[in-house]
Amino acid sequence: MGNARYFHGRPPTRQECAEVVEQDRCGNPVTRAMFLGKQKHVLALACAEQVLKKLWPAPFSIEQRYRYYPHARMVESISKDKEARLIADGCTDELRGTIKPDIVLHEDRSLLLKSVLTLGFKFPCPDTNGPTWARYDTGSYAGRSQRTVYEEALGGQALLISPRTGVKEVKP
Repeated sequence: MGNARYFHGRPPTRQECAEVVEQDRCGNPVTRAMFLGKQKHVLALACAEQVLKKLWPAPFSIEQRYRYYPHARMVESISKDKEARLIADGCTDELRGTIKPDIVLHEDRSLLLKSVLTLGFKFPCPDTNGPTWARYDTGSYAGRSQRTVYEEALGGQALLISPRTGVKEVKP
């Protein structure tokens, strides 16, 4: 899927990755890199879920949204129903300041918000780019990387997974 589907086995060029292919509901441009990354995320998360159901005895979360209060060192989960309702109603401001890791492997059933390992899938475009954690530009996490915030909020280690590099510890 992804590159093979659209480029017949060759990777997209830097120019193709930067090309705007559509606009989101708010009129923001969606680049080919963003479009392909979203498709690859869906496939990767579905595969990961199948594997984790067989191999991980403790609970795990896939794309669970959390509200993290850094000063209080407190985390709360936001239900998928509430998240979907807020997005459908256009109330995305209420989601500002939340985090949404791709996968969280939880420590045990008694403390579901404690992570043993947090995983972030990254699909660089073009594939010659290295995978990197995103940096927050504004808000209470401004200037910090996703990795740093995930580790502070959920505990445990945060690692990147990318097609070319596999599982990797990438420092912010």
